[in-house]
Amino acid sequence: MGDIILKEVITRRDKRKFIFLPSKVHKNNPNWLPPLYLDEWELFNKKKNKSYQYADSVLYLAYRDKKIVGRIMGIVNRRYNTIHNELHGRFCFMECYEDQDVVHALISKVENWARDKGMIKLVGPLAFSDKDPQGFQIEGFEYPKFIVCPTNDSYLPEMITKEGFAKHRDLVNYVAKIPNELPLIYKKILSRITQNEEYKIIEFNSKKELKPYFYPILELLNETFMEIYGFVPLNDAEKKEFISRYMMIIDPKFITVVEGNDGLIGFAIGMHDISEGIRKAGGKILPFGVFKILMASKRSKKLLMLLGGVKKAYRGKGIDVLMGIKILQSCIENNMEWIDLHLVLENNYKMRGEAERIGGKIIKKFRIYHKDLLERESQ
Repeated sequence: MGDIILKEVITRRDKRKFIFLPSKVHKNNPNWLPPLYLDEWELFNKKKNKSYQYADSVLYLAYRDKKIVGRIMGIVNRRYNTIHNELHGRFCFMECYEDQDVVHALISKVENWARDKGMIKLVGPLAFSDKDPQGFQIEGFEYPKFIVCPTNDSYLPEMITKEGFAKHRDLVNYVAKIPNELPLIYKKILSRITQNEEYKIIEFNSKKELKPYFYPILELLNETFMEIYGFVPLNDAEKKEFISRYMMIIDPKFITVVEGNDGLIGFAIGMHDISEGIRKAGGKILPFGVFKILMASKRSKKLLMLLGGVKKAYRGKGIDVLMGIKILQSCIENNMEWIDLHLVLENNYKMRGEAERIGGKIIKKFRIYHKDLLERESQ
């Protein structure tokens, strides 16, 4: 075998190779879930993705015998580092064939790049924020992949540990069976909390009804997610981008907000699992992929819980339970069968307790790694 050569991605042609490499790596895996390629092009577009305004980044492709054998992205999120008083670089979107030499070449390149930026630690997989895919999946490979989550094969976690990386954070994925009717205890909780005139729960039947709440929801998200690892507050441009990305595929029936005397105090957002539609469309929205995705959304019996938060002053008062019950009620009314609680930080015991209260079981685990950048290694 020839030497491994690392090339920085500069041209649009190279970027296309970077974006579509995973489809080649996973071509023999029928369970692999491609990304939405339209989103990928925007993610790696410095003019459209506002995250580049506060982050340094680099993309590399690895070549061996003139064949592309791997890719990686390096990020220094200056905004996050300033907020948390850290000097951490990040690696993300790492893909390669099962080859330790390629992994070594890719990660060493990003380690040196991060050192040159003055970083003392490298963490990952972690992109611009926790809203991007984070971690490598380390357990539950027998279960289907789902959107906005890592889709790596099982060999990558083992290979990254051989490069000196250790556990930094773990995230777990709960799935729960939806009952045929709301349990009696939930009905009692719902009745008790809704009698409190201090709170007003708001549900939606149309996107028109939901529209005035989009920005307040994202403003509350910024406030309530500050203590969550990896989160970076959304600026106005990013809020607009977030709304446009999800407007087409969300179902207002699975969004609930709660208002208090001082405005919005809680929100919960779920959406139909559209993973099967993305797989059938090959990740391509145009020209006809959008119809396959929308059809999958209508047929899906699984709800993905994407986001949820409660204003700090109102925590411990049952607001999160109230919203969870209302979402569960909507699932029952709309004949949903499963609820997937996406990714929950291992030490988020409050959220894990709520997941287990409704019968949730952990089916997958994901890991973010870290490594101290002490001495420069030869490339």
